[in-house]
Amino acid sequence: MNLIKKIALLLAFSFISEVALAQSQYLVDTEWLEKNINNEKIRLIEVSVTPGVYERGHIQGAVNFRWHTDLVDTVSRDIVSRDNFQNLLQASGIDEDSTVIIYGDKNNWFAAWAAWVFDIYGVENVKLLDGGKNKWEAEKRALTPLATKTSPGNIKITKTNNLLRARLDDVVAVANKESDIALLDIRSAAEYSGKIFAPEGVPELSVRAGHIPGAVNISWSKAVNEDGTIKSVDELEKIYAAAGIDGSTPIITYCRIGERSSHSWFVLNKVLGYDARNYDGSWTEYGNSVGNPITNLSGTVWGQI
Repeated sequence: MNLIKKIALLLAFSFISEVALAQSQYLVDTEWLEKNINNEKIRLIEVSVTPGVYERGHIQGAVNFRWHTDLVDTVSRDIVSRDNFQNLLQASGIDEDSTVIIYGDKNNWFAAWAAWVFDIYGVENVKLLDGGKNKWEAEKRALTPLATKTSPGNIKITKTNNLLRARLDDVVAVANKESDIALLDIRSAAEYSGKIFAPEGVPELSVRAGHIPGAVNISWSKAVNEDGTIKSVDELEKIYAAAGIDGSTPIITYCRIGERSSHSWFVLNKVLGYDARNYDGSWTEYGNSVGNPITNLSGTVWGQI
């Protein structure tokens, strides 16, 4: 074997080894991504909910998934269909053997939603960029406004795992003490208590405030460090165990519309390995449902001043 072939094989092995290293986890850090950004096996996806954020500047090679139109059904209250999702992935250049790395704004909330959808449709080798776009920008790493050009990918969606989704009936059973599933409300303490109907500056989408009876409250923010990266396994286990969430029973996460709770789902399911589902109907569905109980510690009533 001549020297050129040896060098080529060594470089190929180096690329494969680096991707394999990423595949051993569900998170990659900013340093690793910057070093591996030109690896042809990597596909980058930005899922930022704020309009124009991607267009003003994104990580080199990233394509843009729009949460409002690409990852949800715009007619029914549902996630994107299997066929539409497959078309989206193929148009984004994703192959069967690609390693997909997702990041976004808003503390990776909507990026985590995307990771959850990928998992529902059985797509493997999907990771989050730990700390998301905020950390990448804070570290002065390069962004580009140039559109990413891709060749069609060959990925096929062949299965659907709906066990990763919780439905209204599932949480009603918990509220009525007919289920032993652990219910985790990851909203702020003010939302959980019913003091406010929705986060500050967010349009109100429910006529009731409070939480689902039986739910414990651990804000999504308690799972992250100041720079937005996810805390260590030891720290996370202690945080959740303090509220009785230790992985011994299945867990359902919820928030207002399902995006913050998908972040907590990712932490519980992927980082800790717990049996966790995301209730994407969340408070906008449950809080407006007829005939189901709520717990409102603050006593607020919609329409009263």
